[in-house]
Amino acid sequence: MAAAAAAAAVGGPQPPQPELPAPGLAVDKAATAAHLKAALSRPDNRAGAEELQALLERVLSAERPLTAAADGEEAAAAAGGGGGPGAAEEEALEWCKCLLAGGGGYEEFCAAVRAYDPAALCGLVWTANFVAYRCRTCGISPCMSLCAECFHQGDHTGHDFNMFRSQAGGACDCGDSNVMRESGFCKRHQIKSSSNIPCVPKDLLMMSEFVLPRFIFCLIQYLREGYNEPAADVPSEKDLNKVLQLLEPQISFLEDLTKMGGAMRSVLTQVLTNQQNYKDLTSGLGENACAKKSHEKYLIALKSSGLTYPEDKLVYGIQEQSAGTSTLAVQGFAGAAGTLGQLDSSDEEDQDGSQGLGKRKRVKLSSSTKDQSIMDVLKHKSFLEELLFWTIKYEFPQKMVTFLLNMLPDQEYKVAFTKTFVQHYAFIMKTLKKSHESDTMSNRIVHISVQLFSNEELARQVTEECQLLDIMVTVLLYMMESCLIKSELQDEENSLHVVVNCGEALLKNNTYWPLVSDFINILSHQSVAKRFLEDHGLLVTWMNFVSFFQGMNLNKRELNEHVEFESQTYYAAFAAELEACAQPMWGLLSHCKVRETQEYTRNVVRYCLEALQDWFDAINFVDEPAPNQVTFHLPLHRYYAMFLSKAVKCQELDLDSVLPDQEMLMKLMIHPLQIQASLAEIHSNMWVRNGLQIKGQAMTYVQSHFCNSMIDPDIYLLQVCASRLDPDYFISSVFERFKVVDLLTMASQHQNTVLDAEHERSMLEGALTFLVILLSLRLHLGMSDDEILRAEMVAQLCMNDRTHSSLLDLIPENPNPKSGIIPGSYSFESVLSAVADFKAPVFEPGGSMQQGMYTPKAEVWDQEFDPVMVILRTVYRRDVQSAMDRYTAFLKQSGKFPGNPWPPYKKRTPLHPSYKGLMRLLHCKTLHIVLFTLLYKILMDHQNLSEHVLCMVLYLIELGLENSAEEESDEEASVCGPERCHDSWFPGSNLVSNMRHFINYVRVRVPETAPEVKRDSLASTSSDSLSSLQNSGTAQVFSLVAERRKKFQEIINRSSSEANQVVRPKTSSKWSAPGSAPQLTTAILEIKESILSLLIKLHHKLSGKQNSYYPPWLDDIEILIQPEIPKYNHGDGITAVERILLKAALQSRMNKRIIEEICRKVTPPVPPKKITAAEKKTLDKEERRQKARERQQKLLAEFASRQKSFMETAMDVDSPENDIPMEITTAEPQVSEAVYDCVICGQSGPSSEDRPTGLVVLLQASSVLGQCRDNIDPKKLPITEEEQIYPWDTCAAVHDVRLSLLQRYFKDSSCLLAVSIGWEGGVYVQTCGHTLHIDCHKSYMESLRNDQVLQGFSVDKGEFTCPLCRQFANSVLPCFPGSNVESNLWQRPSNKSIQDLIKEVEELQGRPGAFPSETNLSKEMESVMKDIKNTTQKKYRDYSKTPGSPDNDFLFMYSVARTNLELELIHRGGNLCSGGASTAGKRSCLNQLFHVLALHMRLYSIDSEFNPWRKLTQLVEEENSQQGNEEQQPEVPVLYHDVTSLLLIQILMMPQPLRKDHFTCIVKVLFTLLYTQALVALSVKCNEEDRSAWKHTGALKKNTSDAEKSYEVLLSFVISELSKGKLYHEEGTQECAMVSPVAWSPESMEKYLQDFCLPFLRITSLLQHHLFGEDLPSCQEEEEFSVLSSCLGLLPTFYQTEHPFISASCLDWPVPAFDIISQWCLEINSFTERHAEQGKALLIQESRWKLPHLLQLPENYNTIFQYYHRKTCSVCTKVPKDPAVCLVCGTFVCLKGLCCKQQSYCECVLHSQNCGAGTGIFLLINASVIIIIRGHRFCLWGSVYLDAHGEEDRDLRRGKPLYICKERYKVLEQQWISHTFDHINKRWGPHYNGL
Repeated sequence: MAAAAAAAAVGGPQPPQPELPAPGLAVDKAATAAHLKAALSRPDNRAGAEELQALLERVLSAERPLTAAADGEEAAAAAGGGGGPGAAEEEALEWCKCLLAGGGGYEEFCAAVRAYDPAALCGLVWTANFVAYRCRTCGISPCMSLCAECFHQGDHTGHDFNMFRSQAGGACDCGDSNVMRESGFCKRHQIKSSSNIPCVPKDLLMMSEFVLPRFIFCLIQYLREGYNEPAADVPSEKDLNKVLQLLEPQISFLEDLTKMGGAMRSVLTQVLTNQQNYKDLTSGLGENACAKKSHEKYLIALKSSGLTYPEDKLVYGIQEQSAGTSTLAVQGFAGAAGTLGQLDSSDEEDQDGSQGLGKRKRVKLSSSTKDQSIMDVLKHKSFLEELLFWTIKYEFPQKMVTFLLNMLPDQEYKVAFTKTFVQHYAFIMKTLKKSHESDTMSNRIVHISVQLFSNEELARQVTEECQLLDIMVTVLLYMMESCLIKSELQDEENSLHVVVNCGEALLKNNTYWPLVSDFINILSHQSVAKRFLEDHGLLVTWMNFVSFFQGMNLNKRELNEHVEFESQTYYAAFAAELEACAQPMWGLLSHCKVRETQEYTRNVVRYCLEALQDWFDAINFVDEPAPNQVTFHLPLHRYYAMFLSKAVKCQELDLDSVLPDQEMLMKLMIHPLQIQASLAEIHSNMWVRNGLQIKGQAMTYVQSHFCNSMIDPDIYLLQVCASRLDPDYFISSVFERFKVVDLLTMASQHQNTVLDAEHERSMLEGALTFLVILLSLRLHLGMSDDEILRAEMVAQLCMNDRTHSSLLDLIPENPNPKSGIIPGSYSFESVLSAVADFKAPVFEPGGSMQQGMYTPKAEVWDQEFDPVMVILRTVYRRDVQSAMDRYTAFLKQSGKFPGNPWPPYKKRTPLHPSYKGLMRLLHCKTLHIVLFTLLYKILMDHQNLSEHVLCMVLYLIELGLENSAEEESDEEASVCGPERCHDSWFPGSNLVSNMRHFINYVRVRVPETAPEVKRDSLASTSSDSLSSLQNSGTAQVFSLVAERRKKFQEIINRSSSEANQVVRPKTSSKWSAPGSAPQLTTAILEIKESILSLLIKLHHKLSGKQNSYYPPWLDDIEILIQPEIPKYNHGDGITAVERILLKAALQSRMNKRIIEEICRKVTPPVPPKKITAAEKKTLDKEERRQKARERQQKLLAEFASRQKSFMETAMDVDSPENDIPMEITTAEPQVSEAVYDCVICGQSGPSSEDRPTGLVVLLQASSVLGQCRDNIDPKKLPITEEEQIYPWDTCAAVHDVRLSLLQRYFKDSSCLLAVSIGWEGGVYVQTCGHTLHIDCHKSYMESLRNDQVLQGFSVDKGEFTCPLCRQFANSVLPCFPGSNVESNLWQRPSNKSIQDLIKEVEELQGRPGAFPSETNLSKEMESVMKDIKNTTQKKYRDYSKTPGSPDNDFLFMYSVARTNLELELIHRGGNLCSGGASTAGKRSCLNQLFHVLALHMRLYSIDSEFNPWRKLTQLVEEENSQQGNEEQQPEVPVLYHDVTSLLLIQILMMPQPLRKDHFTCIVKVLFTLLYTQALVALSVKCNEEDRSAWKHTGALKKNTSDAEKSYEVLLSFVISELSKGKLYHEEGTQECAMVSPVAWSPESMEKYLQDFCLPFLRITSLLQHHLFGEDLPSCQEEEEFSVLSSCLGLLPTFYQTEHPFISASCLDWPVPAFDIISQWCLEINSFTERHAEQGKALLIQESRWKLPHLLQLPENYNTIFQYYHRKTCSVCTKVPKDPAVCLVCGTFVCLKGLCCKQQSYCECVLHSQNCGAGTGIFLLINASVIIIIRGHRFCLWGSVYLDAHGEEDRDLRRGKPLYICKERYKVLEQQWISHTFDHINKRWGPHYNGL
């Protein structure tokens, strides 16, 4: 109630309205509602009803200032200062809510209604980009989808499911058994709940039934008011959007109602579909002026949409009845809308007059009566219908769509809505065509239609009751008609054919896809498809539609100029044919699988042939295709072919019963054959002037998604034609199409009138290859589906190893999803495992990440490799080569064949009996003549022939032998047949017998210049007996082909009914006399060969030996009995010839005898080659080329071996074990100075002051050290709200806390000496080990700067790649000139006492280091120091309270040294047990780095007063320290100092190079401090009793000889000293937490002390190793301490190792131990006087850091994805578009998110600076990939999650389950820790702070 009153108050000062409700009513809505409800529940409720109506009239009156708001700004003025137009709407909504609830609270009402919800369906509606699931195992319809919740609640284990991002939106199908199997329902929707839900009480929803009709009517009135017909030129989206924004609350209110569940939905359904309500409210006949106005607006809107309102007889001059019965053809329909070709009155001003042509010359569509009414009549009878109308008018606003879809779970509504949708289908198409946002609109349309049409039951019902199919086909036809143009195929002038224009937006933007996809969707239902296939009228119309695409996108070959503008229309053309023609075809085919469906096939084939005949007539086609043009689009041919194939394969139809006559077959074969020839032309570069796009077309035509709708049907159709036509005719047509007829002559020279010489070879190869494919492909001629799948898979695997997903993509499946070969189905996996082995992903440490691949099994290479299939399926020619190379490699490896093999010959599956005729091609004389001629030409070395030609010729011969007639006897009979008369080449047509037939003389026509002329003219004159020798010996090749064609033409003309037609004269240029060509004369060649003898000579030629062929059966008669011999399976040409001769001998005894005879004769030498000058030239050229090639190979090989040896010594990024360290400073005494090679100028020499040499280094800031944690178990990536990662326990945090604690209580300058920084943002220096002169480097940088090539690095920031090894670098570290002998002298141990050494150290430190004079070297030292400082951010350098204090620099410099040592320690695994030379040996630059740092540190002298060295080595008088305290903060007590830092400070303060004994001295002194610290920490850790016990035992031993080296004594002394202060007094609760529960034993104490000291010893040993080049000893972990301490010289050499090792024995006190300890303890005591707590905290240092690790990731990617992809951003609380998570610290960030941008830095970049000092590792949640940010560059690293087949799934496109790949993650972590991202990943790009 309060809410209502409040709302009323908001609407307070409303603008004056016509009749305001009485004030009382306004205030007390609830009371009114209750009163009305009571009145209505009485039996006689008329009075109540009237009262309610009156109230609603007032509240929901449509005279709102809404119209004003839509019209612009006056609205605000009109509303005065009042609440604006929105207030009234809000008020109305409040009223409605109150009335619905009938006086109760609205929330309670909602809850009450929900209780009656029989939720059997989920029905959740989602919009684009929502993540949903699809399970193919559970789906009945391919469009089935589930929301994430239903999916995870159902059981889909082991199913074939995937996750996907919805493109157009959708709805959850859970619970709908029409779309999915019930086994897949989730827990919530499994129960059929209708039974147990109580009946809805009448009075609950009573008010809704009264209020809602008015509310919806009010909404419709708003929509009517708001709509203004857009002006022709100005798009009115803005206005429409305004109206929609204002209506947002109303539509949302309706949406909320639908979410109340089933009970409310059924009320809404009643309201929306009730026709009486609609009539009463909207008729506009009342006296209400406002209603009238709105009705008028509605009629105007209808009219402007080109629609009639049937009752409104004034609008059109045609009565309703006449409209129904009018049988006018389309053009004849003259209404106000103009010709229907124009479709839409608003389209009338058609800009381009020429397009009208196609429209006027419209082929008559169908004169069925439906057309117009489908397109033009709309009558609305209910709210639902008008609501949909406005939804369409407003271009499908998302909210309305969601409301309409949310209602779908109501069955009654679903049916009503589907019918309404169908009724508006034509109108939807018109709106879509005009829309500016056609993409968005398409998505919304499909969002709706897919929900309606996926349901078979519903689709069937609508098809029967609403003529759905008629409507769809008609609408599609109309849609395409708007973009037709005249076809230019064949006869340009007189063509009557029209095709779609692929350049139109309609096709280019795929605007048609919603309609086509609906059509495909309904055709997938058997009941609907059957209706379609039975309806002859529909089939005719559909073929009409398909013929619009027949011959579209015609290509004309450019012969002179290169085409100016390459059109890309071919994308549109291929997409259109695939989507609009092929996919519906596959849909229909899927229902023609059984005998009973024969009738359907007959129908389709019949109308298809009719359409084809019309097409041939329309383009004026007779028998010759027009030259130089090709179209890849012949959908009618393909429909015909695919239905034929189905008929024979599945329906047992007799093929001949559905084939046309011979003449039609001849026409049918022409265009597909033209495409095959054009493919060869395109690959021969004959179309190069047409630009790249023509290659694109050739590739798309065979590409895996298109091939089975394009090239496969074409080849099949050609196979059918070939099997039924005369074989000689077919063969000669092929060679003629491929333009190589002229080449097929015995003469050595010829003239080709239609082809340039350079293209002849590849065209001949093309023609032969085509014949081989035609004769050996069995895809539609008898292979089963499984065999096809296997062949396809083998072909793809042979070209390359493939990943699982690319295989799925490359295997053409029938585009219709229901075809049976579903990706991932059982057969796919089983075939895959049968033919391929899985190669798990491998990791080359420095190389790229591999994916899991499948590779063919050995037996597949051995038996199944099929080059024909490979050639058919390759998009790129190089893949054929790749397959052959892999085959060669296999043969070499398995020892089957060493040389270069030829493609193997593969046995074929048997032909289906219907196609037996195809084999006649192999047994026709024309082919034999061609084969004979080619063999002869190859033998005689004529030009333009290649090995490939020979290979194909032999293949064809072998095919012929394999498929020869059974018996030889029958062949003899045919010889006497009529065939023989005109042909003197071969006696019969069987290849087996023709092979042995000798041909003696051939008459050829040659140019006069040819050598044959001179030679043979003489012969012919001398012996007239030539002709009598053998009258059948001479023949004319040319007349042969021409004769064939003429003959055949006659046959056709005789057989055709119009026998009186004259033969159309040939206009082909080929037969016209060549103009400028030299005269042809006739010569006669003496041949005297048969095919067999040619083969044997070829064998000799190929093997290069005379008499090389010896018939194998002479030795081993067995061979003839069991012919399958494995040795012939693989091999080269020689093997192939042997195999063929063996087969020929097997087939006939005669052949066998003749082969033996030929072999017996001593083979005459091959006739000498006549070489013309030109040929000689080419030969020389070839030879020269060959030599050059060999030379080049040699050079390359040499270069490669050089490079390899360089790589082995220098690069070797990843295998440190096996290489020779390239130590920079070699420690051999005889070398006087270190010598460096400059990799730029190649000179070597020492580094000098004037010309310094430098190391190529990469400086980078690193926070890896800061990520060490102290607990053992690694942190996990958070995947629930509870799991959070807090950085308190990281190394960086602990050090930060310590420093700030010190700075609170002690003097700043002293604090900065007591710790190290650089745990975060420390500078790490690494080198590749190559050196260069610094001046060379500068000029190198200059040249890089001027080089305009875009590098992956920025030269301005000093970045470059090492000129030698190309490793990334950004600075040069100068090498300090120094001789090694000197350093050897320094290393000699001296016998000075430790006291002397201490003095020396102090003196040396005391000398201020003057900066050396201004030399080049010192300048470089300075600049590199600047570089080091600039590498990290300021916040990681400045820790002092006074900014810019020198102490800051001092601290920073020694911390750089610390960072590098610590990192090297981590790279070695955290300890030095492995020993040996440094793994980074050759690449270590610590020595040089130390020189640079020392030089700079010595500029700051520490005041000797404050030098910690004195406190460590001298006893100081008491009073001094007391005085200091009063004035200022005290210095940091020595025991709080970090000893490692002290070490670095001491060493860097010394003049370099350092002497070994000084180094050891410093280490010894510091060890005493460290040990004392360990004792103090130990004493604090244990409890009071332990302390007193130790204090006591130690005190007893105090006076023994080695008291200073006994930890018990020292510990007891420490405890007694510290007890004087308050350190131990804070006993009590906090203390208990720190007490270790274990009692301390001497062993555990010793272990504690050793562990405390080890980190220091490790760093010191590393330092010693780098400074003095000593190797580190390797050891076991237990003895690491003792080994390192002796290596450092802490252990006296005479120390025996028998009894257990005691760390205290390493102590060597410079002053009496007890004195100095008490002095140190005193400092602590004086501090703990005031701050006991902090005092204790500072003493306990955590020294055992574990190695750094990235966060641990969960096994399954889905757990990460589900949590993070919905997680909101902490800054803007929206769900980010690209969420990412940092793998170092688990922070959730937005990639590229503008909401989180700070000063132009996006969040990821910012985080990479804060978390990793410029290095960030992020997992992109929506893509599953890892992205690395390094400074100003970034790169995609790859994914650490792989699917079950070892593949990444970038962008989650496939949506398969992904699992962590531990090896990859390890590699990533390794690269992070070793800072090698820059070196290993190659593809870097700048991110401009935008990530």
